[in-house]
Amino acid sequence: MIVNLMVVEIRIYGLEGIPEVKPGDDLATLIIEAADREGIGLMDGDVVVVSQKVVSKAEGRVVRLDTVQPSRFALNLAEAEGKDPRLVELILREAKRIVKARDGHIITETLHGFVCANSGVDRSNIPGEDVVSLLPVDPDESARRIRDRIREIKGVDVAVVVTDTFGRAWRVGQVNFAVGVSGMKPLIDYRGVLDAYGYVLKATSIAVADEVAAAAELVMGKVSRIPVAVVRGLRFIRGEGSARELVRPIKRDLFR
Repeated sequence: MIVNLMVVEIRIYGLEGIPEVKPGDDLATLIIEAADREGIGLMDGDVVVVSQKVVSKAEGRVVRLDTVQPSRFALNLAEAEGKDPRLVELILREAKRIVKARDGHIITETLHGFVCANSGVDRSNIPGEDVVSLLPVDPDESARRIRDRIREIKGVDVAVVVTDTFGRAWRVGQVNFAVGVSGMKPLIDYRGVLDAYGYVLKATSIAVADEVAAAAELVMGKVSRIPVAVVRGLRFIRGEGSARELVRPIKRDLFR
């Protein structure tokens, strides 16, 4: 039976003043210090939402394109799609398969199982010329390490969601999605529950981690240099989950 998780108010705080993150930086410490400077601190039950970009920087998942030697296949695909062949080479290395390549777009299934543009390889918000970021090797593990470190330093039990910006197959525009989760169940399954009019819900499973990611982006933005947000007041199902649970299995995907 589903516990009522509805609330009438949540608050979302963007954490300003986090410095440029470098490989090896302790993200948890930077987050705690920023939350303390903002006067909100961190509390049990908070959800800490962290941009994939700063996680990748801290984990050294950045690549200079001048170190990349494109394969023949990458050269051919780059010519067909009008892209930098070095960038295409990284896209291919991070991909399990190409889902679609057309009109200058390369949609792939990443090694994690996410379906997105360019395998998550991205030039934005990365200092230096011809430098790109890659997704973390294991974003769930990245979230778990941040969560464990916050608990170690601060003594509070938070959930952590690592986010990235993806397009959506059925709608225009991009939103933030959860690519890593720790400390919360990413889905709330309402199947078998009666709705307000007595009908049995048969297909409703709410992607609460994605909802948190999208809501947090409203205070994080893309150009405001706010890579972390704290969501307070949300009621969620505690426990270990994985962002991979949010990926539709290919046998249930009607479009692949």
